[in-house]
Amino acid sequence: MNWQEFTALLVLATAMSFSPGPNTTLATALAANHGLRRAMPFVCAVPVGWGVLLSLCAFGLGALLLAIPLLGLAIKFIGVAYLLWLASKIARSRQLSEADAERMNVGFWQGAALQFVNIKAWMLALAIVGGWIAGRSDPGLRFAVVLPVMLVYAFASNLLYALAGSLLREWLSGPAGSGRRLVWFNRAMAAVLVATAIWMLFL
Repeated sequence: MNWQEFTALLVLATAMSFSPGPNTTLATALAANHGLRRAMPFVCAVPVGWGVLLSLCAFGLGALLLAIPLLGLAIKFIGVAYLLWLASKIARSRQLSEADAERMNVGFWQGAALQFVNIKAWMLALAIVGGWIAGRSDPGLRFAVVLPVMLVYAFASNLLYALAGSLLREWLSGPAGSGRRLVWFNRAMAAVLVATAIWMLFL
């Protein structure tokens, strides 16, 4: 892989990883409601789940997905339904004490599994495999370069959004811990997830 290809990979990784999406929205909401420590399992789950997804695409799952359109549609509709369900859970969290209950509990395994119904994650994985790995003379070496780079980006982007959410936590609790600001924050995060779900439907 020459430096031009590597630079293009970094540009793509930056644009896709740090732009808002299901992962970054959830990382922000979890940290704002639960605190950074409680959000870390999800932050760590994203690169793990996405790394497995990228690996499977590199070893042929991506070609299968492209060859069977119904499989892609199934993933899309499951992903949309899951995002809408998560949005409803976030929108109903009105106080920090409520948010700390099971209502908005998205743990490590849920975070990892989310990658497999996240159309944005699939698009990025397929783009990377198609543009940087598949059909090249050294696919194994390229995969060994691409995978750690993308894992670092996946972790760093979600950690950054979670840090932002945790820094807002005290302010969101509002005067005397009323939580009114948190209500609107959670509604805004839910709206972002709904908008993402709608966007996924038209891909």
